[in-house]
Amino acid sequence: MKESMVKGAEENTGRFDLRIILVRHGETDWNRANRLQGRMDIPLNQEGKIQAHALAFALRDEPLTAIYSSPLARALETARSIRLFHPSTPLFEEEGLVDMSLGEFDGIEFGHWASEYPDFYKAWKSSPASLRMPGGETLQEVQRRAIETLDRATKLYPSGSTLLLCSHNFVNRTLLCHALEIPLDRYREINQHAGALNILHQREGQLRAEVVDDLSHLQKYEGASLALLSQNEFSPQSRGG
Repeated sequence: MKESMVKGAEENTGRFDLRIILVRHGETDWNRANRLQGRMDIPLNQEGKIQAHALAFALRDEPLTAIYSSPLARALETARSIRLFHPSTPLFEEEGLVDMSLGEFDGIEFGHWASEYPDFYKAWKSSPASLRMPGGETLQEVQRRAIETLDRATKLYPSGSTLLLCSHNFVNRTLLCHALEIPLDRYREINQHAGALNILHQREGQLRAEVVDDLSHLQKYEGASLALLSQNEFSPQSRGG
């Protein structure tokens, strides 16, 4: 779905108060194997699907105005699971939320990366913000495009709207650094586990984080998620989506 299909949304240029639910996609096999995914299009594994369903249960009563997702399968699968409780809510695939480009390091196992590229890894540990992945992006570039995407989206909706963004580890952490006013070189102070839930508010152009890396829904809704997954009740065919 394209953004031009949003109807009745006037550009919000004055005082506004928007709620932004920022989630990280569920687990993949590469997450479990500790491999760097970057732009590699890896789908959710079984645990990731359960986590996505748990997010869907946790957010089922939220008045979602719109859903924005990275176009990569792991994020899009998660966003689509959440949307099953919100079939009338538009879902947009947003390139600005795609995972960080790791260039030559896409797909590499983390331990191998650290041992085979010790100088780069040392620089990444000490001053990551402006360090460019070979053939890829810097954290600063990721943060810039993520903020631009969020700013562009929030201007489309009136005060009181709730937007859901489904993205990736580095994208989420750079947005949270911005909201918490933490320098990017200290991004590791913020965790983003698979299936994490964050809640932000944007008031008069100021972004603030109220909930960070909440995982309580994963245990709370695990049983219900397993039951629905086994019955295939979350499929678009069975729910009319």
